[in-house]
Amino acid sequence: MPKKPQAIDKNAIRNKYQELGVEHYYALHGDEYNNPHFTHIHQLLVQNQARLDYSNILDFCCGSGEVSLVLSELGYEAKASDPFTFEAYAKNTGKICWKYSFEDIVKSPLDHLFSTIICSFAMHLCPDDQLFPLVYNLFQSSSTLVIITPHKRPELEKYEGINLSFEDFVLTQRGKKVRLKTYTSNF
Repeated sequence: MPKKPQAIDKNAIRNKYQELGVEHYYALHGDEYNNPHFTHIHQLLVQNQARLDYSNILDFCCGSGEVSLVLSELGYEAKASDPFTFEAYAKNTGKICWKYSFEDIVKSPLDHLFSTIICSFAMHLCPDDQLFPLVYNLFQSSSTLVIITPHKRPELEKYEGINLSFEDFVLTQRGKKVRLKTYTSNF
């Protein structure tokens, strides 16, 4: 039986990205951003707590602090970075964050070391020509990179030297997967 076409949600963030562009969308709405998949992020981080090292986390592309809030609930502190939503992050967590962008890290690796870098709902927005240099430089600061995404993208395992260690997922109410993909590298 053919699938019934899904109604287009004109308020969906991905539609706003297409209409305005990612940077312009966040320039207008970054200080009020809230990830609608907070419960999925929470569930994935809690159910993988024994598999991941949360002792020294970078919440990269931190949004309004969803990952940091979950880690705080679990008893861990996170450093954070986002060039667009730092005000929403500060409002929700009471902490400041760095403003590193994809481009900043492509140009120069971070000056800090982390047990794990978690990028939630953002890595799929990285331009294709910047993805490998970005990930390569992130691996200079951590041996573990966790991507939480509503897509199969990015598929970092297609790059030589990057290994998919494990993947987990939860389902949305509409039956779509929200994935947690954990990577290591040989760099």
